[in-house]
Amino acid sequence: MGQCGITSSKTVLVFLNLIFWGAAGILCYVGAYVFITYDDYDHFFEDVYTLIPAVVIIAVGALLFIIGLIGCCATIRESHCGLATFVIILLLVFVTEVVVVVLGYVYRAKVENEVDRSIQKVYKTYNGTNPDAASRAIDYVQRQLHCCGIHNYSDWENTDWFKETKNQSVPLSCCREATSSCNGSLAYPSNLYAEGCEALVVKKLQEIMMHIIWAALAFAAIQLLGMLCACIVLCRRSRDPAYELLITGGTYA
Repeated sequence: MGQCGITSSKTVLVFLNLIFWGAAGILCYVGAYVFITYDDYDHFFEDVYTLIPAVVIIAVGALLFIIGLIGCCATIRESHCGLATFVIILLLVFVTEVVVVVLGYVYRAKVENEVDRSIQKVYKTYNGTNPDAASRAIDYVQRQLHCCGIHNYSDWENTDWFKETKNQSVPLSCCREATSSCNGSLAYPSNLYAEGCEALVVKKLQEIMMHIIWAALAFAAIQLLGMLCACIVLCRRSRDPAYELLITGGTYA
């Protein structure tokens, strides 16, 4: 009965190690996705410390690949030292993922205030020229999120760009996709996106943080199961004589 339980635990442990390799790829993908998305919205969120959870989760992903390799080798070779090392590393990674979850929630709560402070400055520096980074960022966000202005399209009336152009129009990026004849004129507000960009940028950045949090929580649960199975194998290996004889090839006297 004890041997059967050990075999089951070992099978689950080997399967979990294979999952760790898949998890390593997924975590690295999530981290890379955060970096790429942040690059699109970095003008609206200047706190670079927000990227710390992404950096950590990529590091954890790389470490999970090594953990999976160690776990497979230790399980197949019945290595007490290897399994103990496997459990210790898993515990350290588990603690790291808990830290990632906490940081994710902390920075998620800061998003709204940070965007509110930054977006005003970005809109004030808009000049409508393509080479300008702030202008490209605003046009990109308005097209991607289908929004116009900070709270609505009327916010453009308070910008230096609007006052200088004197044509009573907003950027073409405010035009609805379905409207081909739109020239940004405020005389035809139905052709413009009605929703402001601030709320949508906040929502987008908070979604990014939630991707990190859910990824860390999911793989933390898998690691707990991995630690449990490894501990079962270790405990029964040291306490069950039949298991020791099975490994050494000995027989009962």
